[in-house]
Order: sequence, then structure tokens, then C-alpha cells
Amino acid sequence: MQIYLVDDDINIISVLKIIIKNRNLGEICGIASNGEDALDDFKELKPDIIIVDLLMPIMDGITFVKKAKSLSSNSAFIMLSQVSSKDMIASAYESGIEYFLQKPINSIEVENVISKVTKNLTLQRTIEKMQNLFEIELKSTVNISKNKTSQDNSYIKNLHSILQRLGIIGDLGSKDIIEVVSYLIDNNETIHDSSLSTMLSQLSDSPKSLEQRIRRAATAGLVNLANLGIEDYGNEIFLDYSNTLYNFEQVKREMDYIRGKSTTHGKVQIKNFLNSLVFYSLKK
Repeated sequence: MQIYLVDDDINIISVLKIIIKNRNLGEICGIASNGEDALDDFKELKPDIIIVDLLMPIMDGITFVKKAKSLSSNSAFIMLSQVSSKDMIASAYESGIEYFLQKPINSIEVENVISKVTKNLTLQRTIEKMQNLFEIELKSTVNISKNKTSQDNSYIKNLHSILQRLGIIGDLGSKDIIEVVSYLIDNNETIHDSSLSTMLSQLSDSPKSLEQRIRRAATAGLVNLANLGIEDYGNEIFLDYSNTLYNFEQVKREMDYIRGKSTTHGKVQIKNFLNSLVFYSLKK
């Protein structure tokens, strides 16, 4: 991962560089002491991960993130600050950051956060390839054959764990989700290999009812995730799944609905949800 650092405190920059280098977390591709200089670099560098201070001269971190995302939409942002205000932290997450790190810097926390962001970026990029119908590359990434899968179904444990973390393992539709994901893995397929309705018709005489049960369960997971985010933006489950199994904008919309700020619920992209579950289930 190419990592870019933005902080007006040279001591913080130095500490971060040491942690990243000593723990093999990535390569420092650039540094800046303010947001404007960093934006100039972004047009050429387009780093994978940006670690930025919240309070800086010339341009604050939140404004910087909003502008930087328009230049490098595939980059992930980690924000640093001594600020402990919940409203300020919430604003930081709403601007598009992945994690919020409190100063003074803790090397173990920095390593954990960068590692999580790296995994999430890797997963998101793989899913994008899958959504663009790169079936050959997808199958290479999954690296699993029908024979091997039929003999080894350890992914079921992972899948159960994910659904449990989403709070939907007891839903009627969770059994259907497990059946569909198992079918995709066992047959080395994705939803993009055929339409959702065509694939579901292979599993049920009533594919519409099957799809409805899956949608209800997936939507329940979205609501649970939104409530976790309202309670704590830094919740591990919220951070892991709000931008992988679900679309973060839709999770945010559901959060606004729960808060009474919107009359519109968030929506679930079922194809993305099921395909993402395939990847999470196969992760070791």
C-alpha cells in the first residue's frame, strides 16, 4: 500500500514513518504539512491510504478529506486528532474517513488500523473487479474448485459468524442466505454469471419468495449496522461491513432515518451483498 501523511507536526510525521517502516505496513509515497500541498500531490500520486490530522493550518482535515476524495475516490482516509468531541468525530466519519485515531499515537493501534484498512481496500477492489464481470480474475482470486469446495465446507463457519455479527443469524432468511452463498461457492460462481432470479430458480420453485426472505434478512442487517454506527462510529462490526457488505451511503441514509433526519430508508444491493459474503466466507 502507498501511504501519504498529512500533519503540520513534524514529530507526528516522524513517528508514523518509523511505525510504518518497522512494521512493514506499506510504503510512504509522500508527506505534507498542510492540506493544500497534499491536494497538489494527489493529482499525480493517488495514494492508497492517507493519514491526515484533523486540526491543521490553511485547511482542516475534514475539508481536506472531502476535496481529496474527489481526486482519489479509491483512497482510504485515516484521521488523527486529540479532539474527543463525538460531534467532531461523527463529522469526520461523515466526510469519508475509515478510522479515527486519537493522539498521542499508539504504535499497536496504528498497526491494527492500517492493517484493517489494507484488508478492506483489498476486498473492495476485488469486489469491484467482480462487479465489472472480470470472471476469470475473480475465479483466480477465489482460487477454489468444485471438487475442493465439495470436500471442504469450512467457509460455513465463517458465514455463520458474519450473519451472527450482523444480528440476523436467527432470521428466517439467514438459512436462505447460507444456501445461496454455499451454492455460489460450491459451483465457483458469482451472481454476475447469471441473473439473480435465474440463479435462485435453481434453488427453489418459488424464487420470488426466496429473494424476498433474503432481502428482509439483509435489510435487517443494514438496520442493525446503522444502529451500531449511531451508537459508536468506531464499532468494529460497523467499520468492517458498512462499506463492503453494504454501501456506506445507504447505511448513512438508514442512520439518518433512524435519527429522524430523513424519511427514506437505506437500500440493500443484494448482488453486492451476496457476492461480498462469498469473499468474506472464504477468507482465512
